[in-house]
Amino acid sequence: GLTLHAELVAVRNDSGDAKKFEAVVSKVKQNSDCGIILMSSNPDVLAAGLRVCADRKPLIYAATGDNLDRMAELAKENSCPVVMKASNLEELAQLTTKLTEAGVKDIVLDSGSRTLRRAFEDQVFIRSAALNRKFHPLGFPTIVFPCEMTDDPMKEALIASIFVAKYGGIIVLSDFQGHSLFPLLVERLNIYTDPQRPLATTEGIYEIGGPDENSPVLLTCNFSLTYFIVSSEIEASKVPSYLLVKDTEGLSVMTAWAAGKFVA
Repeated sequence: GLTLHAELVAVRNDSGDAKKFEAVVSKVKQNSDCGIILMSSNPDVLAAGLRVCADRKPLIYAATGDNLDRMAELAKENSCPVVMKASNLEELAQLTTKLTEAGVKDIVLDSGSRTLRRAFEDQVFIRSAALNRKFHPLGFPTIVFPCEMTDDPMKEALIASIFVAKYGGIIVLSDFQGHSLFPLLVERLNIYTDPQRPLATTEGIYEIGGPDENSPVLLTCNFSLTYFIVSSEIEASKVPSYLLVKDTEGLSVMTAWAAGKFVA
């Protein structure tokens, strides 16, 4: 199986206190293996955070028109990616060009939009401009903030689900709750899957219900859906059993049999 979990922790500084920020970042680093996003409008505060976690290559947020040169220096000195933030896409393209000319190549885009409609439109336009028009200034991954678009946790999760599909590279939430985070991770898992490689269960012998030498042995393919259906039926039967899963390259029983992959 897979262990689904969040992959980044965003640490935002609102107080302007560099020492407090450094202490919190240090605590996050010690207690989490996740990637780190350092968030502050003050480059000096970000520099304090970088002192304790630069080796983790955190994403620093955010370069703007006012602090672009200093942020570019921080990014290059610490070999870290940086977010380029603007108030609209035209400004974003101009600033991204300046940032790349300053020698920064690892860039994430924030269009600055904090309403669902405008942020959604920006994501679609950025992706279209980069892929269809080969517009290099917008040819970078994006970051979106559902946490700043609503105060309702469930609405926040709903907004996040939209950006999983269209086309947020990093999605920042205000909090992690199992009932809201798990559906988002499953959505991502199902969308960003190679269609030529069906979801498959690992080949092997699975013991269900504590079987012994007198228990029946059942055989099925390793197509994930088939495996879960069969294993659920075995559990419901209350009959301890061995379930043998054969590697059929993720194909269903009939498809695998027809292709000669489910044979002795």
